[in-house]
Amino acid sequence: MATVELEKLCKRFGSYTALESLNLSIADGEFLVLLGPSGCGKSTTMRLVAGLEEPTSGEIRIDGERVNERPARDRNLAMVFQNYALYPHMTVGENIAYPLKVQRVKRTERLARVTEAAAKVELGELLARRPAELSGGQRQRVALARAIVRRPSLFLMDEPLSNLDAKLRTVMRAELKHLQKELGTTTIYVTHDQVEAMTLADRIVILSDARIQQIGTPAEIYARPANAFVAGFIGSPPMNLIPGESADGRFRHDSGEVFLGSEPPGAVTLGIRPEDVRVGEPDSNGLNGRVFSSELLGDCTLLNVRLGETLVAVRVGPDEGRAMNETVGLRFDAGKVHFFDAGASGSRRDTTGASLS
Repeated sequence: MATVELEKLCKRFGSYTALESLNLSIADGEFLVLLGPSGCGKSTTMRLVAGLEEPTSGEIRIDGERVNERPARDRNLAMVFQNYALYPHMTVGENIAYPLKVQRVKRTERLARVTEAAAKVELGELLARRPAELSGGQRQRVALARAIVRRPSLFLMDEPLSNLDAKLRTVMRAELKHLQKELGTTTIYVTHDQVEAMTLADRIVILSDARIQQIGTPAEIYARPANAFVAGFIGSPPMNLIPGESADGRFRHDSGEVFLGSEPPGAVTLGIRPEDVRVGEPDSNGLNGRVFSSELLGDCTLLNVRLGETLVAVRVGPDEGRAMNETVGLRFDAGKVHFFDAGASGSRRDTTGASLS
């Protein structure tokens, strides 16, 4: 188990900045997820912690010790990648045991540790099989067991579930979270999948354009996104972002206007989660649009309503679908509205309207 501290960490490749002045502290035993779109700096951060890349500047400390110049093999960490990287000519047991063999661990201890690691990921009956005889989920478990068997102080996982189908990813997420809590090993997990981040993390670090956008628990980030980028990235579907103007205590949009309260005048982006929007009849004191699509998802129906150039997602009951091109009015739950400065990554505003219903 380990703590990790990253201080003013930068990484540049020529004129390209992959990571800019990152500051982050990770607690002992924490499951921390680095989340963001491709090219945001999350994998670069992991590779710097692992010792696979050298920082341009800044410090990396593991358990309080600077490790910038320490090679990867001496950092007492284990990595699990998107590619399982199993040896096809070896059995499951031999694949799991390989790191111990390299470390020249005695055979009797090696066998005991392999058996223990295999049991934790429910592979005890498959130790004699080869990778070609396993399913994708079983191969992922082998990769996890090979990391576990080393008994590292730190796990680094780079999109380990992305090669699995949707159903298996759901199962493996639950198993991975349970396993991490059972082992208590500090874990840094990289993903671009916000559902994985929300379900796995103790805390999430959201990155974009080589910089941290927000750090917090899944609940904190979902409830109070720091800016419009985070609001539009977290959630499935994500928060609706509706550009407009604040004037005379009202939010004005091409599709209508609603009471805003004390929001300062000027250009603003209104944010509202799909589950916090209500659909009714068109109203002069609301935002009115036409139904673009109606998708039954089983437990709910997802409506997409076009307000001018903006599509607004609305989550309603399974029997509340609407006809395409039907004109509807949108109402918002009081206290559930967010306001951001105008622009794609505008900062969150502290004040909100008292009620937009």
